[in-house]
Amino acid sequence: MKGNIPKIFGLAVAFIGLVIVALLGTLAIYYSNLPAVLRPVTAGIFALAAVSLILSGLRKRKRRAWGAFLVLFTAVFIAWWFLIPPSNSRNWQPDLAVLPWAEIRDNLVTVHNIRNCDYRTETDFTVRHYDRSFDLNTLKSLDLFLVYWGSPSIAHTMMSFGFKDGSHLCFSIETRKEVGEEYSAIKGFFKQFELTYVVADERDVVRLRTNYRTGEDVYLYRLNVPVDFARKVLLDYLREVNSLKDHPEWYRAIGTNCTTSILRHTRRFNPDARFDWRLIANGYLDEMLYERGTLDRTLPFAELKKRSLINQRAKAADKAGDFSRLIRVGLPGMELKP
Repeated sequence: MKGNIPKIFGLAVAFIGLVIVALLGTLAIYYSNLPAVLRPVTAGIFALAAVSLILSGLRKRKRRAWGAFLVLFTAVFIAWWFLIPPSNSRNWQPDLAVLPWAEIRDNLVTVHNIRNCDYRTETDFTVRHYDRSFDLNTLKSLDLFLVYWGSPSIAHTMMSFGFKDGSHLCFSIETRKEVGEEYSAIKGFFKQFELTYVVADERDVVRLRTNYRTGEDVYLYRLNVPVDFARKVLLDYLREVNSLKDHPEWYRAIGTNCTTSILRHTRRFNPDARFDWRLIANGYLDEMLYERGTLDRTLPFAELKKRSLINQRAKAADKAGDFSRLIRVGLPGMELKP
C-alpha cells in the first residue's frame, strides 16, 4: 500500500492539472473571436470532449486518452493564439481613442497627445489632449502612485516623471476598452483587451481617481533613485509608447499589466531587480520598496503610508493649475539623489 502512495499522489496531481488545462481551453474558446452564437456551443463541445478524455485516462489501460486530450488542447491553444491578432482599429471609448507618441531628439522629448480630460463626473467628460516638449536635463523626480479600489492586495500603479519647471508626465498602463466594454479580470487572461499606455496630465489620471471615482484610495510616493535612472526609465516608456502606436499588443492579466510592465521598464537599469511575491500582490509593492530603501525611511512604514494618502489633498486642489505641486506639499522624501 505504501508503495502505491506516490503513484496515487502523482495521478491526483496530473488529474488536477488536466482539469485546470481543460478549464483554460474552454474559456479560451468562449472568449475567442468566433461568431458570438458559436462560442458557448463550441466551448461546451470542447469541455465535454475534455472531460470524457480526462476521465477515460484514469483507467490504467486508457492512459493514452490524456495524450489525446493534450493534443486537442494544443490545437485549440495554437488556433486561439494566432487567430486573434491585436488591433488599433476598433470603436474605442473616447478617452482611449487617441494614442500618444513621442519625438526623441537628444535631450529634447516632445510628447504628442498628452491626455487632460475635463471631468464633470466619472463618465461625463470632455476629452482634451495637448503636446509638450520636455528637456531631459531638467528631469527632477520619479514618483509612484498606488490606487486601491477594494482588496488591499491589489492596486493600480502609475509612474510620474517630474521636471524642474513643476510639470509632471504621468503614465498609466491600462486596458484599451471599446465603447460599451467593461474590464473583467477573467477576460484579461484571454486576449480581450489591447494594452495601452495613457500618457496624461496628473489633473486627469490622478484627479479622476481621487475626485470623481468613489471608493478609490490613492497613495503617492517619491522613489529614491538617481536622476540618470529616472531618465533611462522615461525613455524606455516612450519607446514602448511609440511601439504600441504602430504595433498593438494584448493586455495580459499576469504577463503584461500595470505592474509587470513597470518591472520590465526598470529591471535593466536596476541591479536590485529580483522577484518578490509583492510584484504579484502589488498592493504591497510600497512595503517591498520601503524594505529595499527605494522609499523614504525616516518614518516607520505604517506612518509613511498614512501620510502618503492624497485623496483629501487632491479634492482640495481640484482644478488648480498647480494641482501636482499641491498634492505633494509636505509629503515625505520628495527629493531625488543628485
